This record gives sequence, C-alpha cells and structure tokens, in this order.
Amino acid sequence: MKNLKTIAAGLCVATLVSSCATKQGTYTLGGGGAGAVLGGIVGNIIGKNTKGTMIGAAIGAAVGSGAGALIGRHMDKVARETAAQVQNAKVEKTTDANGLECVKVTFDSGILFATNKANLNATSKKELADFAKVMMKNSDCDVAIQGYTDASGNDNINIPLSQKRADAVSSYLRSQGVSGAQIRTVEGLGSSNPIEDKRVSQANRRVEVYMYASEDMINKANNGTLK
Repeated sequence: MKNLKTIAAGLCVATLVSSCATKQGTYTLGGGGAGAVLGGIVGNIIGKNTKGTMIGAAIGAAVGSGAGALIGRHMDKVARETAAQVQNAKVEKTTDANGLECVKVTFDSGILFATNKANLNATSKKELADFAKVMMKNSDCDVAIQGYTDASGNDNINIPLSQKRADAVSSYLRSQGVSGAQIRTVEGLGSSNPIEDKRVSQANRRVEVYMYASEDMINKANNGTLK
C-alpha cells in the first residue's frame, strides 16, 4: 500500500509545470519538488509533443520529496548559470518525465541557421561554445537536444532538416569538449509542437536543449549529498 501511495503522489506531481526563468531575470525559482516516480510510469510530459523522446533519466525507484527539493535547488543554480553565460537563448525551468525540475534552453534557429540550412554560423558557434562551458561545469546533468522547423514544408523535408540542425548542435558541443555520454538524445521533430500558431514563423524554427537530472544526480539527491 505504501508503494501505491508513492506512485500516486508521483503521478500527481508529474502533471505540474514549474515556474520559468527567463533571460530578463524574472526568476521564480522555488527549488521545490514533492517526489516523483520512474519515467516509464509517468510518460512524456515535456511540451505538447507526444511523439518526441521522453526526457528524464530512467530511474528505478521513487524519489522522495527531500531529494526532489535538492534537485530543484540545483536546477535553479544551473538555470542562473546558463542565463548568465549564454546571451542569445531563452532559459526556462520546466519538468521532466520523472516530475523533477529541469532546465530548457531554446536556441532560435534564426540565430543558429540560415533558412533551410543546417550549417552553424560564427555567432552561433560562439553561443554554443559558451553553452558548452555550462554543460561541462554541470556534467551531472544529462542533455536532450531537439530540433524543429516551421510548417512551410512537409514532413519529408522538415523532419530530416530538423534532425540535421539538432545533429549540428550536438556535434559542435562535443567539439568544444562536452562528453558524448552527457548528450543522451538528439532528435529532429520537424514542425511538431509549434510555439506560435503561424504556419511560417521564425520562432518555430528552433533548437531546444534540456538539461535534466542524471541517474547520478538523482542518487546523490536521494543520499542527501547533492549540493
């Protein structure tokens, strides 16, 4: 019965989305978290896209409320460091598939790429080099990279293009010293999960990077040693 209560509590928490932290400094960072369960039970709760990769470490045990709070405070720090280091990206707090707080970094593809291209320009490389420093400093965060396009073309065009953009970001981060093991998933999702309703929108041509709690971070939080 105790285990069933833990799972039920985790499922309830996993439906909530944390407050956002933006580049303008309007942080509402509670460092909270009331527990979670393994991602296989909770499912994919990142964004509106149900086809994308589930974001969150594949943990095999419940995370207590105290551990969730430690991870939340740690992610507050990661969000602040990212916002301070990376000038041309939107930094937000959200929730992963385990109901744990994570950091979402959105790179505008108008900055990263020319129209219908997947080649990084010099400005983009500078921004990603700065972001690589944040990733290496926070190596206990696992990373998921998702590429998107607008809806001006069909899936035969958009999905491969979005994959190439996600791959370009992943490859450049690794060239700057980021461990390939830290980048857990790299996925192109085409025009799915638009953030604006307009069919052709620069805001929809984007790359999103999620920094979420690794299994090692979760274990440290459960042991009370996460700082």
